[in-house]
Amino acid sequence: MTVYSSIKAPVRALLVLALTGGLARADEWPQFRGPNCSGISSTKATLPVKFSATENVRWSAGVGEGVGGAVVAAGRVFVSGMTGAETFSLFAFDARTGKKLWQRDWSTGSLGEVHETNSQASATPAADAERVYCYFSTLGLMTVDAVTGKDLWHQPLPTPFFVFKWGPGMSPVLYRDLLIFCQDDDINPAIYAFDKATGKPRWKDDRNDMAVNYSHPIICSANGRDDIVVGGTGMLVGYDPETGKRRWFARVLLRNIKTTPVSRDGIIYASLQSGGIANQWLASVDRAETGNNDGKLDKAEIQRFVGKAPVPEAFFKRTFDRGDQNKDGFLEGRELDLAFLHPDNFAGADHTSLGEKAAEEFVLAVRGGGEGDVTESHLLWKHRTKHTDHIVSPFISEDRMLLIKEGGISTVFDTRDGKVMRGPKRVGKGGNYFASPISGDGKIYLASENGFVTVLKDSAAYEELSRNDLGEPIIGTPAISGDSLLVRTRNQLFCLAGE
Repeated sequence: MTVYSSIKAPVRALLVLALTGGLARADEWPQFRGPNCSGISSTKATLPVKFSATENVRWSAGVGEGVGGAVVAAGRVFVSGMTGAETFSLFAFDARTGKKLWQRDWSTGSLGEVHETNSQASATPAADAERVYCYFSTLGLMTVDAVTGKDLWHQPLPTPFFVFKWGPGMSPVLYRDLLIFCQDDDINPAIYAFDKATGKPRWKDDRNDMAVNYSHPIICSANGRDDIVVGGTGMLVGYDPETGKRRWFARVLLRNIKTTPVSRDGIIYASLQSGGIANQWLASVDRAETGNNDGKLDKAEIQRFVGKAPVPEAFFKRTFDRGDQNKDGFLEGRELDLAFLHPDNFAGADHTSLGEKAAEEFVLAVRGGGEGDVTESHLLWKHRTKHTDHIVSPFISEDRMLLIKEGGISTVFDTRDGKVMRGPKRVGKGGNYFASPISGDGKIYLASENGFVTVLKDSAAYEELSRNDLGEPIIGTPAISGDSLLVRTRNQLFCLAGE
């Protein structure tokens, strides 16, 4: 525990925010899942319990098609969406009135296929009082003036490639004077740090030992310093914010991670679900309609799965050629593991250990502030479970970890030892979940793909307060600003407030 672990939770939360890049105002939500990607607002205002697409709506606006959430800074709301087949737009609204302040449109060029649940407009912007930072796969990082929407700086980045076609899903995050962006794709996995005012690169780490991941960077304050912590293939990595050097790593994760950990009191909490790499490739590619269903892969089979766009040679060089040990043109058995896992980071289950089981699932806690390999020294607890979700991030409150998975199945774990405090219980109206829980004013908001937002009381009993239908699918994580709940559905942004 840190030296301030006995301070009451609200005060402790404010101290953590102060240590992780500036005290967050209660009406601000600067990035994906709010301050330090925790999902927790410090607001003392009364947030709504009951609402719908017509009830307790302060304002709403069409914002194109997308799944990235809204952010709030200095009284302005920013959100992005696709307003045409090849047009990406960024919107700015007055947070109180909903008046549109400006709209920026960019031509994206030709776009690859993404999963139907995802969107080309998948990233949540980041924002402060001066600038708005947004990402798009074919355009890179774009920064505009928060007041006028005019261009400030632009950093092109490699267009990510994803064989499994989920597509991009990462968002930029802020830390003091840095803009941090991590993109673990199938060709150029890397984390970048830019000067947020000028766009000048500060540092970059080529994460070539990683496979595809979708976990956002967070800040862990421990041992009198801040670390930028990122989940990835097989391990958590703690970076020096000034240099980008890997200070520590803990080999405690699985083949990939799509959830974002939560840092509190110098401890990083994570929940994850992942299958063995060989099983993923055979199930997704070999047993697809375009596959041979023969228990092995060749390059032509992968190309048929991907479709018309040619698979980049860089992908085959990085993976297939490495794994094809006998050079017969096929990946089979152990070769699948060698192809799609880095030899220095052979993480997660291999082709023999899972059999036909879908995935492994864990909850865990790692103490921050270490040096070098802290796998043994800093792992506080790790438990196998059947109740995690592969996309929805954990919610930490008091000494409890709340998990939500498909069907609205909730489970509660004790953060002190990781043991189950409450077994599986269904909440809300079921449906698939992609948005992560958020909270403010003693209320937890759970947004489901079926368009319902369930409100729970943030207490050990998690009393269900209401179920609210917004009438359109919700994939993006909502935001909180003062007395307002901001929910981005597929095509609209709702600002919801109590009476």
